[in-house]
Amino acid sequence: MGLGFGVGTRTAGQGARGWKAALLTARRLRRSLLALLITAAVVLPLSAAAHPRIPAPPPAVLAPLTASTLDDAYAANRANAAEASRMAEAHGDRGRAAVDRALADPSRTLLAFDGRGSGRATEVFGDLAHADRIAVLVPGSDTTLDTYARFRATATALYGQLARHAPKGARPAVVAWLGYETPVTISTTVLTPTRADQAAPKLREFIRQLHGITARQAHVTLLCHSYGTVVCARAASAGPGVDDIAFVGSPGTGVDSAAALHTSARVWAARGGDDWIAEVPHVSADLFGTTVGFGTDPVSPAFGARVFAAGDGGHSDYFTPGSVSLANLARIVLGDTSEVTRA
Repeated sequence: MGLGFGVGTRTAGQGARGWKAALLTARRLRRSLLALLITAAVVLPLSAAAHPRIPAPPPAVLAPLTASTLDDAYAANRANAAEASRMAEAHGDRGRAAVDRALADPSRTLLAFDGRGSGRATEVFGDLAHADRIAVLVPGSDTTLDTYARFRATATALYGQLARHAPKGARPAVVAWLGYETPVTISTTVLTPTRADQAAPKLREFIRQLHGITARQAHVTLLCHSYGTVVCARAASAGPGVDDIAFVGSPGTGVDSAAALHTSARVWAARGGDDWIAEVPHVSADLFGTTVGFGTDPVSPAFGARVFAAGDGGHSDYFTPGSVSLANLARIVLGDTSEVTRA
């Protein structure tokens, strides 16, 4: 109690100096933490960094994607996945062979497939050629062909929600876009925008292709998770083509505000109550000549996004069936924005 009274009797000048000192200390601690994260990221993943190179054919050569060439593209990519499965099996990688074999199933609709290395895949759910509401899912770290089933589950959950709640006459579709090499969660790469800078032009080109496929002007929403929010932010300034962008579980986007994205799209953001990403310092620093960290928290008032409710879920729960976050994401995709519940 004596300590409390002592603080209370400080002069206004002393109090102001104390607060400034505390803020400076907090900033130093955050920068120190970023440096510590870099050190840990360099040391910890070395034992797991080496992934054996898995042989696979180069991607199928496709005609320009249009509504009339979709079926041919799907067939060519399934055939490529089947060949990749045979090559992985011969190489002794039964796990990858099983993943590729599943992707080669006649029911799968792949806009793109590349079985080499960590792998790439772009899969469609719904009738893309006639869709008027399209959601493009952009994943975060540790998403590869080997973990693709988990990413696909988010797409199927979203498509199910859209199909159940779409108004009469609406034609929703979902695209799971694993179109870039995602960083490993425990690595230096996940702390920098390098992979996002590489991915952004590919995402922009894909959005352009989407509008060439759809029979009419479709409303396109980017739903971006974790490190995928950095990718979307880098691609956002490409011009018209995207109507809504939603950031969920974001470590920061690399810009200070929604306005700094230079996009005409509506910008949304959410974070679940049990998402560990809230503990990541939302700062950006130049360390060893590299930009580390992604700056302003997208759910903060300073960022200026439309913040919506995501319930009490964790970092991997945004697309859980029956969740608040999935319901709100579907409303955004369907344009039912007045029904989106705010945080």
